[in-house]
Parts: sequence; structure tokens; C-alpha cells
Amino acid sequence: MPTAGGVGERRWRAAVRERLPVWVQTRCGLEPRSLAALAVVLGVAACAAGGFFWAGRSEPVRAPELVRVAPVVASPASASAAGAGPEGGAPTKVVVDVGGKVRRPGVLTLPAGSRVADALRAAGGVREGADLTGLNRARVLFDGEQVLVGVPGAPSGGGAGPGPGGGTGGSGVPLSLNTATAEQFDGLPGVGPVLARRLVDHRTEHGGFRAVEELREVDGIGEKRFANLQPLVRP
Repeated sequence: MPTAGGVGERRWRAAVRERLPVWVQTRCGLEPRSLAALAVVLGVAACAAGGFFWAGRSEPVRAPELVRVAPVVASPASASAAGAGPEGGAPTKVVVDVGGKVRRPGVLTLPAGSRVADALRAAGGVREGADLTGLNRARVLFDGEQVLVGVPGAPSGGGAGPGPGGGTGGSGVPLSLNTATAEQFDGLPGVGPVLARRLVDHRTEHGGFRAVEELREVDGIGEKRFANLQPLVRP
């Protein structure tokens, strides 16, 4: 007569057999050793699959470190060009020669757009008793010009009208192209109001006259007119 333990074991084996695939039932049977081997194989396969998925997991990526750029040291060439405007445009400084009755006469470097009054202050101011009649202290300075204070026969700098003798001063001093007004240009021989305005506009546009020969660049001044004006004017 079968015992209760044997009946339970047969039922357990029958239940496991029903849940196993057909190929397992036909090849491995229901022996304990076969079941143990099958369990080991399945366990190894499960571990291998877990390792595979673990190795392929996504990992956090660190952001690249910021690279600091070393400051650019200005070269001597760039430092020497600091006085020029952006992209070689209008100059940012003007160099003028201040002489006469000032406390510190000499060549001065001033910001572009400075006026005669600024040049006088930079030269230490005007000496006591200097005659400033006819000196236009509100006039804008041009690069390369000369400002004379209290010197007999010196150009007035745009403060007085043309004197006798074809537009030059009474003492025969040539008219300064960089300081004369349109009215003074109009007093030169062969120069009318229209040409006088062209001279002023050309001076403003190009930052002044650096040589008398630049008069040829002004529209309306040909060789003959230039020959007449050359002894009467200066930069």
C-alpha cells in the first residue's frame, strides 16, 4: 500500500511535468538529477543575461571643463596705432604747435575736436599782457597747425577778415589754409563764395591741409588758379 509521502511526491512530479516544455519532458524526463541540471543551466543563463544588460546600461557623462583663454598682449605696432581711429578712419588725436606769449610753448598732443582755448590751457595759459584780439579761441584745431599768441603779423586764426593785398594779412603773411574762414578764402584772388565753401568743406572732410599742393584736389582749382594762390597761402 503506497504511503502518503509517495503519493505526494508523484503528484508534485506530475504538476512540474505539466508546466515544463514538451522538449524538456521528452529529453530530460523528471529525474531529480535532470531537474537539477536544468535549473543550473537556467540560472547560468539568467546571470549571463543580467551581466549583459548591466554592461550595456547608460552611464552619466561629465561635461568638458572650460578652457580659459589667455589674455592677448598688445604688440608695439598695435600700441603705436592707438591714436588712429577705428579701421583707419578719422584720427582720435591732433598735434599742434603752440608758440608766442604762452607759459609753456611747444608741440602738444590733444584729443581730436579740441579748440584753440584747449591748446592755450595745455600750454600753461597766456602770459600777462598778451593781446588776444583776433584770436578765435572757439575754433576747432586741425592736426599739424600752429597757434601763435601775441606775435606781430601772425595769422589771427579765423578771428578777423581778410586784409589788403589779396587776402593775406596786412603784414603780407600768407593765409593759413587750416585756420581761414570762408570769408577769408573769398578774399583771395579768383576765389568766390562757392569755391570758398568748397575749401572749408574739403578741409573738414580730410582733417585739414598738410601741404599747399593739396589745393589741386579741390574741385574748381586748376593749374592756373593754383599758381595764383600758391604764394598767398600756407598749410
